[in-house]
Amino acid sequence: MERAQERTQTDPAAGAALELLVHGVGGATPEKMLNDPRTVRITGDDTAAMYRREDDVNAEAVDAAAGGPADRPVPEAYVWSNLTSGNGTRALWLLLLPFMVVNLAHWMRPATLERTRTVRLYGLLVRLTGLTLTVLLVAAACEVALDLTAWQCAGTRACAERHSWLGFLSPAVSDNGWWSLPGRRLALAALVPTALTVLLWYLSHRTWRAYESQEPPSGRTEPQDAPGHTALGRPGFWYGRRLVARLRAAHTAAGLLTVAAAVGTAAAREDRSPGGPALLDGLGWLLEAALAAGALATVWVVCRRGRSEHRLDRRLDAHLVRRLPLAALTLLALTFVYAGWERPAWRSAGRLPGDVTFGGIALLQGGLVIALAVVASTLYRGSRSDPEGRAALRGLGGPAVAMLACALGGLMSGGVSQRVSDWLDGTGTYLAGPPVLLTWQASVIPALLIVLLALCALLAREALRLARAERVAVAHEYGADPGDPARTQRIARARAMATLTDRAPLLVAVTSTTTLLLGAGALVGAFATGRTPDRAAEAAHPFVHGAAQTGQALGSWLIGLGFILFVTWGRRAYKDASARRTIGILWDVGTFWPRAAHPFSPPCYAERAVPDLTWRMATWTRATGGRLVISGHSQGSVLAAAAAWQLSPADRSRVALLTYGSPIERLYGRWFPAHFGPAALNALHEDIDCWRNLHRPTDPIGGPVRLSGDDCGPEVDRAALADPLAYGRTEAHPLPSPILGHSDYQADPAFAQERERLLSRLHKEVPAQRAKADDQQRVKADDQR
Repeated sequence: MERAQERTQTDPAAGAALELLVHGVGGATPEKMLNDPRTVRITGDDTAAMYRREDDVNAEAVDAAAGGPADRPVPEAYVWSNLTSGNGTRALWLLLLPFMVVNLAHWMRPATLERTRTVRLYGLLVRLTGLTLTVLLVAAACEVALDLTAWQCAGTRACAERHSWLGFLSPAVSDNGWWSLPGRRLALAALVPTALTVLLWYLSHRTWRAYESQEPPSGRTEPQDAPGHTALGRPGFWYGRRLVARLRAAHTAAGLLTVAAAVGTAAAREDRSPGGPALLDGLGWLLEAALAAGALATVWVVCRRGRSEHRLDRRLDAHLVRRLPLAALTLLALTFVYAGWERPAWRSAGRLPGDVTFGGIALLQGGLVIALAVVASTLYRGSRSDPEGRAALRGLGGPAVAMLACALGGLMSGGVSQRVSDWLDGTGTYLAGPPVLLTWQASVIPALLIVLLALCALLAREALRLARAERVAVAHEYGADPGDPARTQRIARARAMATLTDRAPLLVAVTSTTTLLLGAGALVGAFATGRTPDRAAEAAHPFVHGAAQTGQALGSWLIGLGFILFVTWGRRAYKDASARRTIGILWDVGTFWPRAAHPFSPPCYAERAVPDLTWRMATWTRATGGRLVISGHSQGSVLAAAAAWQLSPADRSRVALLTYGSPIERLYGRWFPAHFGPAALNALHEDIDCWRNLHRPTDPIGGPVRLSGDDCGPEVDRAALADPLAYGRTEAHPLPSPILGHSDYQADPAFAQERERLLSRLHKEVPAQRAKADDQQRVKADDQR
């Protein structure tokens, strides 16, 4: 049951207690979170909202009438699942995965309080890497539409006759019809990558308005660059409108210029041939100069500035945002006119010069990743914020993930090209096929899979060894000797499998390093031989030739199959709850961060969720002066911490944090040390009233926060919870207890104990004078600004 409620706090219950529940990966219904089928939406919309039990809608007024707060806290659930797992069409966002991954690399830089210029250089290199991915995607669309379809297939009689829908583009089939000239065919086919670019622009603009255009509360007075305070507490962190708009304009222009270059350079190359018309030759040079100027302007926009987190980015560079894409679109239209000019002697043969394009992109991406690794290593060596060496890959997580983004982009572009080529030329006798480099890149995939399979075998062996060791620990902890061997083995296996999460840095390191080396080998092989691997190895030993043929054939099928499975698995993930839970944590981590490196990545749900939670906590504590426990499970704990960082110091001191199954240190602290490192988590521990964290040894996602107790409160982590609650049948558990792993933390008695402990530590009543002083301080700070 849902209905909007408008409530005024004219006579609030001083000291009322509120428990704000935030769910995690996979979502949850308000009925399940509140353990009541009768729930009411008190604020929010169909995308994200706050819910209460029907009996608790006016709990503050009832408490005030009774003369004081109730003994129990009022539970309130924040449901944000529609931000990430709405209808099944959002599976199409998986096609933007390379953009999301490179955006992640931006946030993975090592923590440092100095070296501001080096930090800016790190962000610049990631933004440039993201720009190359946009160019790669549009170039792949050009390869399919322009080269394989309009140039090769339409220019070959047998292929055009086989695909009758291309007949009007074929000189032989259409008897030299108007559209059969190569330049006109290319101009018409270029509408496909142009439409793709416009679609990406539209989706980025639309999702910004739908998800990310939520302004957080302003007027905070704390020093934002104080040691230990993370950037997540800055006013403009969750509102980067200006940067997203600039990047959206630059990437749109880059896509349109890529299409213009694919069409215009083919025509200009024909005009430079002996006997070509001088006028068209001159126009070709002017066109290429204009394309180069547009490319330089686009790169300049990307390089010019990064995020302005110290303030809300409300301003837009209106002229730049509008004129840059419009200028690129105008240049593209002029290119269509130039390419469509009458050239009776022009014939299409062979391939368009795609090897140079894809080779240049691959070379540039490799150079950017290596430079990024050097910068990240410099930042890590100059920082002292990781004394225990918890940061993933010793600060090189960002470059490794950026390399994976480039590999994913190459995999998707190569997979589409290979499959379209096979579809157009089923016998493999009509067309020259995709660029040689794409074939080489596909051929190294079997080698990469062999390396990954070997690594997975080693990890499995380690997990089995650990499971054997855990059997002894399980028997000792539960006093089950000899016990039930099958039961003991299941518990030990669950614990061993949960540790595989901590092996993710090794998997990422091996994958990215192998990809870089194999990619470099493919690049050298393609440009050194100019032929596909099987033809380049014809004169080699029969074993080498056979291996080259096998790798090329197997790689071609694997790259296409992988792309198809990737899309279908993504579609299933939004229909099947179990599949969504499996990959949900990775997807939710990727879309948690704002779009700082790539504007076409999937929208950032936290730019809606964090302001929602911040506004709710701030308004409630100021209106009631009461006690508030924000209770976050899994990804909800990360949202809770991010929202607490956004509160003013006075509001933050009235809040207690309860996290369970939390990846805040195990995942975020290791991979994003600049924002969730030990210094940032310690600062949060000091600023809020108290923080307690629950975790289990069988949980593959959540883990300890690793903060010790001090003057600011007790130790954060409670001892690891028993899972299952009972080994066998007992009076308290007459039926076998399940192994819960990452779910149902509230079923453990420790949850209620820790919640009561937090409530008892919070001030029972906040004096009105303190709230009034805080308000006066905020007004004074606003006046100073």
